[in-house]
Amino acid sequence: MLVTASAWILPGLIALTLLAAMARGINVYDEFIAGASDGVRLAVRLLPHIIGIYVAIGLFRESGFLAWVTRLSAPLLVPLGLPAEILPLVFIRPFSLAAAMGMVTNILGTYGPDSFVGRLASVMQGNSETTFYVLTVYLGSVGIRRSQYAVPLCLLGDVVGYLASLWMTLLVWGR
Repeated sequence: MLVTASAWILPGLIALTLLAAMARGINVYDEFIAGASDGVRLAVRLLPHIIGIYVAIGLFRESGFLAWVTRLSAPLLVPLGLPAEILPLVFIRPFSLAAAMGMVTNILGTYGPDSFVGRLASVMQGNSETTFYVLTVYLGSVGIRRSQYAVPLCLLGDVVGYLASLWMTLLVWGR
């Protein structure tokens, strides 16, 4: 019964929305076309920002800068309890979900999903955000140019998320 109900939830919501729009005299097709048109304009306006962030991610990884930052920060972060194996994920996650997913997959394949590093990587992946991508899309979509406080505060949120991930992983599974 639950499977049948869940299969009908989305079609039911769509039908309910269409019926409510018709009851209010809204031309659903015209509104759909207007929304799709706005979406295409927004996508075209955001495309340079998104391409820029992906180029920056590629340069960050392929130039060896990520490895260098990881080696440089390891002596500072490892004493806090963050394993060195997790540091590339910490640095790439604010930039790209796809790159971070690749790193988590690599960590899980190397250390296993039940290892401390595997569990920590999984919790971090779910407990953090692609900060620069989100800022690019949100700020770029409304044309905000000066975002001097947004980046540091969002990065602070990432740091808090990473520390919370470490704390929760230690609390639930231990070392």
